[in-house]
Amino acid sequence: MKALLCKTWGGPETLVLEELPSPRPAAGEVVIDVKAAGVNFPDVLIIQNKYQVKPPLPFSPGAELAGVIKEAGAGVTGFRPGDRVIAMTMYGAFAEECVARVEQLIRMPAGLDFATAAAFTLTYGTSWHALKDRGQLRAGETLLVLGAAGGVGIAAIEIGKALGARVIAAASSAEKLAVCRAHGADETIDYATEDLRARLKAIAGDKGVDVVYDPVGGPFAEPAIRSTGWRGRYLIIGFAHGEIPRIPLNLMLLKGSSLVGVYWGDWTRREPEAAAAGMKELLGWLAAGKLRPHLAGRYPLARAAEAIAALASRKVAGKLVVEPEA
Repeated sequence: MKALLCKTWGGPETLVLEELPSPRPAAGEVVIDVKAAGVNFPDVLIIQNKYQVKPPLPFSPGAELAGVIKEAGAGVTGFRPGDRVIAMTMYGAFAEECVARVEQLIRMPAGLDFATAAAFTLTYGTSWHALKDRGQLRAGETLLVLGAAGGVGIAAIEIGKALGARVIAAASSAEKLAVCRAHGADETIDYATEDLRARLKAIAGDKGVDVVYDPVGGPFAEPAIRSTGWRGRYLIIGFAHGEIPRIPLNLMLLKGSSLVGVYWGDWTRREPEAAAAGMKELLGWLAAGKLRPHLAGRYPLARAAEAIAALASRKVAGKLVVEPEA
C-alpha cells in the first residue's frame, strides 16, 4: 500500500510517497481501507515536530479518516470487516490503509459520504467541546469567532448558531467572510482592513462579547479580550498565526473573565463518555441539516503534501480532504 511519509522534520515539501507493506492489526485494533482523510492544522505542525503529539519517525501524517474496515484484530467487538467507520488516529491517515484502535472508531451514519465524514470529526468535535463544554455558551449570548473561515472556525459558527448564540465572524478577506455568512454568521469583520476592537464596539456595544473562540493567537488576541464583557470566556484553541500571545492578566481581573484552555484530543482520551455524548449530538445536528461541513478541495494521495501546504498558507476557507483512491 502507498503512504505519504514524514521521514525528517520539516515542511510539506519534505514528505515522500512510498510503497509499504500492508499493516496488520494487533489485539484491539483494526485495519481500515482509507476512502478519505481530513487535512487539519495539526498536520502542518506535527511534521515539523511542533505539535503536542510527537510520533517517532517515519510516520504518515493525517489525524482523521473515513473508510471501510479491512481486518479486525483479536478481541475486537462491535466492529467487523466491511463496516463503514470514522476514525481519529492523530496520525497515519494519509495512506491507503491505516491502523486504528477500536476506541478510536465511530460508526458512520447511513447516507453520510466518506469525504464529509472525514472532514467532520476533529473540527466539529473541537468546537463542540470548546463552546458547549468549556465555554458554556448559552442561547442569547454573543460569540466572536476568530479565524472564522477555517475548518474549526466554520464549525464554531454553525455550533454557535445551533446553541442559539449571536455569532460575529472575523477573517482576513471578503471572500472568506462570504463563506462565513453562508454558514450562518450574523455579523462579519475583515480584520485585514478593519480595526477589530472598534468594529466589535460598534457591533456588541458596551456589553461586549460573551465568548471568544480563538484558534489563531497572534496580534488579535488582546483586542478580542479587551472586547469581552463581564464574565466573558476566552477560549484558547490554538496558534495558527504562529505567535503565542502574551496576555495582560489584569484584563481578566477587571472583567471577572476567564481564560479557558481547549484540548479536544486529550479530552476524548480522559473523558470518553462525555466525548461520545458530544459526538452523538453533533451527528444528530448533521443529520438534521444544522451542520454543513464546507469542503474546499479534494486531493489524491499523490498530492497530499500540496493539501498540507495549501492549508499552511492560510488561504483555504473550510476543509480539504485527501482521497487515496482518487
